[in-house]
Amino acid sequence: MKEFKVGDVSRRQFLRTATLLGLSAALAYEAVGEIDPVGTVHAEEMPKGGNLRIGMRCMEIKSPHLADFAERSNVIRQVCEYLTFTGRDNITRPYLLEKWEVSDDLKTWTLHIRKDVKWHSGRPLTADDVVWNLKRVSDPAVGSSVLGLFTGYLVEEYDTGEKDKDGKPKKSSRLWSDKAIEKVDDYTVRLNAFAPQIAVPEHLFHYPMFIIDPAENGVFGPGSNGTGPFELVEFTVGKSAKYKARKDYWGSGPYLDTFEFVDLGDNPGAQIAAMASRQVDGLSEADAVQINAMKNFPHVAVHKVDTTQTAVARMHPDQKPFNDKRVREAMRLAVDHDKVIQTVLLGAGTSAEDHHVAPTHPEYAALPKYGKDVEKAKKLLADAGYPDGFEVDMVTRPDPIWELNTVQVLAEQFKDIGVRINIKSLPSAQYWDVWTSVPFSLTAWGHRPLGIMTLSLAYRSNAAWNESNYSNPEFDKLLTEAEGILDPKQRSLVMAKIEALMQDDGPIVQPFWRVFSTVMDKKVTGFKLHPSQYIFANEYAVAAA
Repeated sequence: MKEFKVGDVSRRQFLRTATLLGLSAALAYEAVGEIDPVGTVHAEEMPKGGNLRIGMRCMEIKSPHLADFAERSNVIRQVCEYLTFTGRDNITRPYLLEKWEVSDDLKTWTLHIRKDVKWHSGRPLTADDVVWNLKRVSDPAVGSSVLGLFTGYLVEEYDTGEKDKDGKPKKSSRLWSDKAIEKVDDYTVRLNAFAPQIAVPEHLFHYPMFIIDPAENGVFGPGSNGTGPFELVEFTVGKSAKYKARKDYWGSGPYLDTFEFVDLGDNPGAQIAAMASRQVDGLSEADAVQINAMKNFPHVAVHKVDTTQTAVARMHPDQKPFNDKRVREAMRLAVDHDKVIQTVLLGAGTSAEDHHVAPTHPEYAALPKYGKDVEKAKKLLADAGYPDGFEVDMVTRPDPIWELNTVQVLAEQFKDIGVRINIKSLPSAQYWDVWTSVPFSLTAWGHRPLGIMTLSLAYRSNAAWNESNYSNPEFDKLLTEAEGILDPKQRSLVMAKIEALMQDDGPIVQPFWRVFSTVMDKKVTGFKLHPSQYIFANEYAVAAA
């Protein structure tokens, strides 16, 4: 508190640190003379009843713990919930948890479960349920990306004693101890880590870290048991997801009687037409071109939020020509970030720095700026054995359209250094079958409140979402070090080394951070755009016509 008052730390750093250490968000905001923006809506002021329809892709769901898109998680989120909740302010609060406590060394996290939460079946939520879920996502056989987040403090890698096709030792993962995830009593769970970790609350709000009914063993569909505000009554891939409100929900809301996601396909014009004709009451996402087309509709309100959502042109460092770091650096030097932002996003974004850490992340470190340098890039290619450049396929998908547009703009800029791009646009379903195996592709990455969280998901060796197969022991070591430093100023000193390493050796070209936007009918009340593209239908209502 003293440091905050004398200006040694920012308001945001104070709020983040105070809540992480167990102070309630309400008290933390009170300490800085503000009101907690989450949970300030008064139920008596919200209209009751009615149906709300939001346009969003309805994708196949294999299991909640395998959710890899905001769209998939949004379908599940109305039924199943998280232990924590990260608000629009990037501050994480208890949700299914009543509170947490953390030891001074950041290795022991004690999680206290709310005693008023019940499953739809009427059974109380208990520590046994939470332990089962945490252990399930820690099992490499399940394939959850949560495993990558837990690696380095709850999960350890080990040599299986087998060899792969290239004769290299095969590795797998396991909880480091039988006591790593421990039931203390019926409403208390303790995480006993072997290394300090500051991001545990954020990890518990990651896409697939749903608390699901152990009796269903990872299966999700109509009628699935959950603790959430709605029951899924109908789900058709590529068409819709329909819900009815639970009248016995433990939390706030729901105010609606029914709710529906409507799949409008991948044609941006169809989404605009659906809003114009009021076939839907809102969209889960709208790009800058769509916003320009709809902003003057008399019944439409535009919503925007700053975010760390981005897209990375991802190279495989273990495949030619990208196995030479000089080639990867040359690809970065070929790009004029500001031109990409103006052309693709119509200015609705800010320049990134090719290391996937945003200026809004608390641990961000400012490095010397660099821009497009064609001559240096050509020299790097020549030194790597490509004096005339090279030709390569770049895989993308057409939906959302801004991703394909980004690839087209990047391809034109790569021409300047002699790199000829063959754009391969695959339907989304096909793209996600090959996204980790093709040598070069563009992938959108969602918002994360902490830079260390994104880096552990995307670039830590053997992480489930490490789409580039990037593996650098120095990077892994520095990331683990950063994850154990509470003070963001001290953490940024390590992050500066990570960022510089990514700019020199990393597998990505990252042109921008995207301003996230969407539209809602003005009759929708209670809607606030979340930077993660998450939909919380229990918070929304529809005003009477």
